[in-house]
Amino acid sequence: MTHPVIPRIRTRGKLPDDQRPQSWSERLTALRYLPALLRLVWETHPSYTLAMIVLRLLRAFVPVASLWAAKLIIDAVVALARTPGASLTPLWRVVALELAIVVAGEILARASSLVESLLGDLFSNHISVRLMRHAATLDLAQFEDPEFYDHLERARRQTTGRIGLIALLLAMGQDLVTLLSLGAALVVHNPWLLLLLAVAILPSFLGETHFAALSYSLLFRWTPERRELDYLRFVGASNTTAKEVQMFGLAGWLSDRYAVLAQRYYDENKRLSVRKGIVSALLSIVGTLGYYGAYATILLSAVAGTITLGTLTFLAAAFGRSRDLIQRLLLSASDIYEQSLYLRDLFVFFEMVPTIHSLPGSPPVPDPIRTGFVFENVGFTYPGSDRWAVRHVNLAIAPGERIALVGENGAGKTTITKLLARLYDPTEGRILLDGVDLRTYDLASVREAIGVIFQDFVRYDMRFDENVGVGEIQGVAEYLAQARDATVEMPGVPPAPLVDAAERSLASSLLPRFTGGYRQMLGRRFDDGVDLSGGEWQKIALARAYMRAAQLLILDEPTAALDARAEYEVFLRFSELMAGRMAVVISHRFSTVRMADRIIVLSGGRVVEEGTHEALAAGNGLYAELFEMQAAGYR
Repeated sequence: MTHPVIPRIRTRGKLPDDQRPQSWSERLTALRYLPALLRLVWETHPSYTLAMIVLRLLRAFVPVASLWAAKLIIDAVVALARTPGASLTPLWRVVALELAIVVAGEILARASSLVESLLGDLFSNHISVRLMRHAATLDLAQFEDPEFYDHLERARRQTTGRIGLIALLLAMGQDLVTLLSLGAALVVHNPWLLLLLAVAILPSFLGETHFAALSYSLLFRWTPERRELDYLRFVGASNTTAKEVQMFGLAGWLSDRYAVLAQRYYDENKRLSVRKGIVSALLSIVGTLGYYGAYATILLSAVAGTITLGTLTFLAAAFGRSRDLIQRLLLSASDIYEQSLYLRDLFVFFEMVPTIHSLPGSPPVPDPIRTGFVFENVGFTYPGSDRWAVRHVNLAIAPGERIALVGENGAGKTTITKLLARLYDPTEGRILLDGVDLRTYDLASVREAIGVIFQDFVRYDMRFDENVGVGEIQGVAEYLAQARDATVEMPGVPPAPLVDAAERSLASSLLPRFTGGYRQMLGRRFDDGVDLSGGEWQKIALARAYMRAAQLLILDEPTAALDARAEYEVFLRFSELMAGRMAVVISHRFSTVRMADRIIVLSGGRVVEEGTHEALAAGNGLYAELFEMQAAGYR
């Protein structure tokens, strides 16, 4: 089978080979986020963090104490062998001492593991929550940028593993304390042993650090491709795509595409792994020679009679343990450097700031709005595009007025609603609210004053009451939290605003077939979930609009998925929904558009007509043409 050719994805976030971090200054720079990580861990649970540090410190002295007890045992045995009939009490005392040290070490290790495991779970939760909350503050434009998704993908991967970096730092501190005590004994006997230790360890450390940088560079460069692999896995095996995959016979094409891209990643990673394996083996030989040189020095001292058998055992074990400790310390330092590179991805994401935000001292949106919204020569281009989505737009929306936006696809209708809600700011011109630039008001206040139901509304795989309640989450948050808690006995009827919104939008018509009533799980992602048709989901989306007492209501294709009867029933309720509010309705259905007080016709991002339905239909413009085309379909 011929494999499809997959073009290599290029993004601004990719790190070229000649720019990967290599110098020691760059490597030290990668560590600058460690203090911030420590602060995050302390914020997560100060008591657990302190307990983790204390337990690690106590464990640091266990190896030294254990080796010293072993020396005492050997010397006691040698003394007893030279003095037949001597009391065994001193021997049993040191044996009991060693047993106590071993038991204490086991208890400390288990306690340390438990504390670090609990702290790790809390830290993962803490970072995940912070990541979601920070993402919610960023611009909509950032979510439409592939480079942003590369940052987000790398940041998400850091939510579970970064507590391991703290444990690694503490383990290094523990090993360092142990090494200092063992090193003191080695220096007293022969200072040259420390030099031999360096020869045994340093080459491997340099090699590991070098390849850590290369490994991070590989993962960094392949972030877009790994996101594509995740997407192909989703498309190839998902309930949302299964119908088309089977009907169009896409399984082979998707799996071949995945296989080609996965093989390319494997081949590049294989080359790096083979190089690392060969270099590491050579450097390991150098380290082994250094170790046995030191071991020979200790043996010669014992043969010469300058140290006892117990001291020989202690020094040999201390040197071997010191070698292991130094190697572990250096490798841990290499791991810390490598993990710091990934840690940087997490904090780079946290350092992203939105361009759309509230200015200091921003006033709230007036309640009620007195003169309404005014577009003054507004133009907007989406980031990365050289095409104007809207240009030279001048229009006004008065309090209590209902306007409809009409035009062909791509005319700029949805863009105008996003500008109204400050999901974007104009590229040129300005939008006034009660005579004041919209950017002057507090952003949260602007969002609270506007209720929006977009055409591509979210179908949450959550309960029915949650799907409706998200329209005004603050008002029903306590009820929803209690309903989620299985240990709390809930009343049979949800809050009145939620019930009222479901009834007005006709979403309540779905309840008779739900065994769980308002607490019925929707969607197929979780157990006992019920899937809905497009029109049924749209009724739920409309219920969200009824939940919010917004001063401006924006409905983007509010009846697109409804059948004729449901559309008529919903239409009868629209007047009630929009009574006393400003409303902007986007629709291709002229039965919906006719309810507006004024119709704005857009073409190519510009306003070309405006007026009532009757006036525009009687003219010879674009509206009349579109109306006639749709009417002809019903004749």
